Amino acid sequence: MPPRSEHALIFRRAVPGAERTPEGWRLSWRGCGVMGILNATPDSFSDGGQHATLEAALTQASAMLEAGALVLDIGGESTRPGADPVSTDTELDRVLPIIRALKDWNAVLSIDTLKPEVAQAALAAGVHLVNDVSGLGPEMQQVCAQAGAAACIMHMQGEPRSMQVQPHYTDVVGEVFGFLRQRAQAAQAAGVPGVLLDPGIGFGKTLTHNLALLRALDDLTAGSPGVLVGASRKKFIGTLSGVKDASGRDAGSLAVHLDAARRGAAMVRVHNVPATMQALRVQAALLESPGLE
Repeated sequence: MPPRSEHALIFRRAVPGAERTPEGWRLSWRGCGVMGILNATPDSFSDGGQHATLEAALTQASAMLEAGALVLDIGGESTRPGADPVSTDTELDRVLPIIRALKDWNAVLSIDTLKPEVAQAALAAGVHLVNDVSGLGPEMQQVCAQAGAAACIMHMQGEPRSMQVQPHYTDVVGEVFGFLRQRAQAAQAAGVPGVLLDPGIGFGKTLTHNLALLRALDDLTAGSPGVLVGASRKKFIGTLSGVKDASGRDAGSLAVHLDAARRGAAMVRVHNVPATMQALRVQAALLESPGLE
């Protein structure tokens, strides 16, 4: 798929930058969009605690939007391997002040949660998109459908505390892609207006599984819906590169996300928005504009 193909998400609620059409609000973009990670958590694997205050979160949000992020993904519960769950109240206390502060910023906002109660409250506070690492089950489908929100459906084998304890697949590509397509059909049948599919790199997968999924992305991106890839600073990049510190893995993350863009990914979810935007723009120019001076 060409790296500057047009992608779109449909919502049944007003979304900044979206065009109102008979089917709903259509948010469209060319090439691979960037979702900026905004973690309001003390224990996320790469940036835990860095944006835990409202002031720090808003400063980071402003920088990501200025750099060109299409979506801001706000999370209040770490889903790193081995992470313990937090209560609904704790998660809401972390994310709602940020959402309310960003509501009038003319930005597309996403809530990164696996709790329907959190998603519902976040949508009521001004979020547009639900990013569910648990695969958008029936209750979360209902929340999104009732709010007219689009959703990102991710595959995860197990749950965060145990997902990296001997993950196993007979056919990782067939199983993961099959799960995503089935959940997309179920979500759309339930009334969710638009979805993105995320193969869940690092969520219940070994290094071999991650590489197999990334190499097969062309198969998933060849159809509809669009595909989101989130590999930013993950452990497998450290394994391949020898970089132990997660914050030092941006170069390896760029390599993965550029390859995903070449394979037709609609969006990548990243910590370092400026570097990713720069790399995607240069790659697009190299691939599409041989006569550019």
